[in-house]
Parts: sequence; C-alpha cells; structure tokens
Amino acid sequence: MSQQDESPLIAQRRDKLARERARGNAYPNDFRRDALAAALHAAHGETDAVALADTPRRVRVAGRMMTRRVMGKAAFAHVQDGSGRIQVYVRREDVGAEAYAEFKDWDLGDVLGVEGVLFRTRTGELSVQVEHARLLAKSLRPLPEKFHGLTDQEACYRQRYLDLIVNPETRRVFELRSRSVEFIRRYLSARGYVEVETPMMQLIPGGAAARPFITHHNALDLDLYLRVAPELFLKRLVVGGIEKVFEINRNFRNEGLSTQHNPEFTMLEFYEAYADYRDLMDLTEDMLRELAVDLLGTSIVHYQGADYDLGRPFTRMTLEQAVLVHNPDISHAALGDLDAIRSLASGRGVVVKPEYGLGKLQLELFEKTVESHLRQPAFITAYPAEVSPLARRNDADPFVTDRFELFIAGRELA
Repeated sequence: MSQQDESPLIAQRRDKLARERARGNAYPNDFRRDALAAALHAAHGETDAVALADTPRRVRVAGRMMTRRVMGKAAFAHVQDGSGRIQVYVRREDVGAEAYAEFKDWDLGDVLGVEGVLFRTRTGELSVQVEHARLLAKSLRPLPEKFHGLTDQEACYRQRYLDLIVNPETRRVFELRSRSVEFIRRYLSARGYVEVETPMMQLIPGGAAARPFITHHNALDLDLYLRVAPELFLKRLVVGGIEKVFEINRNFRNEGLSTQHNPEFTMLEFYEAYADYRDLMDLTEDMLRELAVDLLGTSIVHYQGADYDLGRPFTRMTLEQAVLVHNPDISHAALGDLDAIRSLASGRGVVVKPEYGLGKLQLELFEKTVESHLRQPAFITAYPAEVSPLARRNDADPFVTDRFELFIAGRELA
C-alpha cells in the first residue's frame, strides 16, 4: 500500500473514531474475556458439531479482527489474540440490526470483544456464534495487505508491533526467547547457582575489550560508563564466597551494527569456583542440549533452512587445529612463523597491520577462513594470549589461554 493511498484511509478511520467518541466511550476497558483462541482449539478441536450443540459452551473472546467476509445478513471474521485466531460468526438476527450495521463498519485491525456459543461450521471450523459484539479499540492505521503480510526486513525491525500482529512466526520467536530465559534460570538454580544483579553504570568499563557508552551522573557530577560486561562484579562475588553465580544481564557496546552485533544486548554470564573452562564447556553443552529438548521436544534445531543437532557431542578443537583443518595448504610451522603467517593472511584478504603479532594474525586467519564454516556445534579453545587479555594463560603453553568460544551456524554464541 502506497503512502498516497494510506492517508485517505487513515482519515476515514479517524472519522469513524470521532463518531464512536460522540456516542460515548470509544475505548471501553470493562470487557473481560474468559477464553483464549488456542485454549478453545485445544479443548474443542476434536469435538463434533452435534456434541457442541448438545452441550453449549458460552465464551467471551477478544482480539484484533484480521479477516472478515460479509454475506448479506451474516458475516464471518477471524479474531486474533495473543495465543492465536478463532473464527466468529455474526448474524443480524442474533445481534440486532443496529449492532450488525456497526460491525460491518468496523475495520480490519480493530480490537473486538465478542460473546457467544461455540459451534462448528459446515466446513468444520470451530467458531463462535456471536450474540454480543463490541468495539474495544479503533485501529487508525490499516494492516499490511493480507496475502503478503509484512515482509520488508527494515519495517519488521522498526515497527515490531506490526510484525507481531501479522507474522505468527515472530510471536513464536518472542515466546521461545522468554521460555529460554526461564529455562536457563531453572537449570542454573537447580545446580546451585545464585542469580544476582550487578551495576550497569560503572566507573571502569571492564570485563571485555569493547568501546563503552558514556553517561553522566548529575547528582555526583561524574561521568560513568554503561557496562560492556558484568565480569568484574561477578568475580568479586565469587571472591566474597558466592561460589556459583550467574547474571542474565544487559550490556552496551558502542561499536558497529550488523546482523550479529547490536549496541545493546542480553547475555548470560556465570562463574564457578573450583572449576575450569573445560567444566564450563561441559555445562554449556548440556544446558543447550536440554534447552532444545525442553522447548522443541527434540535436540534438532531447524534454523534458516538447515538442521543443527545439539544431541551429538559438540566438536572441540583448538584455534590452531581449526585453522589447519580448514586450510589444508597451511602447515603447523607456518602458523608459528611471523613472516609466513603475514603472507598467508594477506593472501586470504586479511588487512595486515604492522602491529599485529603472531596471535593476532592467527585469530584473523581463523575469523576469515574458519568461523563461517563452523555450522554444527563446535567449541574452539586455546586462543592466543595476545588477543585474550582477560583469560588465564595455559599452564603448559603460555602462548595460549584457557578460553573457549562456541560456534553454531557460523556464529559465535558463547
């Protein structure tokens, strides 16, 4: 729908709202529903028409009108609430001539409240035969055209409310995210971890190598930084005796924007005394596997056209091993020679800066030639100390650190 076409439609809807205001309360808040669409389908999806007629079930449902088909003195519509959609059937003889005329004047996108009895149509669809219908909220802007929905990615991000209205899969993502966070809390709490909240405004932006956002505290006349990670505070809690601690926290990094980077994001961070990075890899693998089964009923995750199996043991490789596996022409000796690795990196499109040392060049090679190919779950360990200032150096090989990153679908997830 073009912008030129939209303005007259909005003006028309505003006129309808003005008429509602003139009649009284245009936005009533006294309607109380007693059923959700999904619950009705779950409870009565298999009930036949005769059984529904023999034991009438009166319901009050509310939601946004997504479709409507008027056939003279009767009309069908679909009302969508937070759980899904249910069809409603409105007849002039049931609701009265005046109420039926009002219903026909309402627009797609309007929020309705209806009361009636469940029945099954001739085509077999569970529906509500409406006895009373009310307009609860007028939608001033038209919904996207029903056959195409909201498909523009930028519009989906900028108008998330519209994306949620017309794209059921988006709502499912929101629900799965909420359930994921709930599961993680349960999982860690069951293993003795204590959840905490640590400061978002800090004197020192520590815990990660990232550019911070700066804010100002007026009462203290003090510049503060929004946290880039909660690491330092969580480690202090371990020192203080909370031996297993975690935080699901909001972080802020004043850096680039991409499909994999956002200036503010939520992260889980956890620490445990008397454990090392290998213990935390075991816990991370088990947590993600159980999370998938809890949410999806299977360890197979389908994402962007591919299946990822969280049920199989995750691959574990050092960063050096990963570079050698995905670059058969590179030798172990070359990875340890500064001049050789400079030439190799440059030949693969890496911008080599004079200050880059051996560890930095190994990381650049990994990110350029390996990372995007790590499709199935893979832990990469032994990152060079040069690029891991906050990690413990390995006791046997101080060139690398006791650090892991987890990759799935070519992305770093942990």
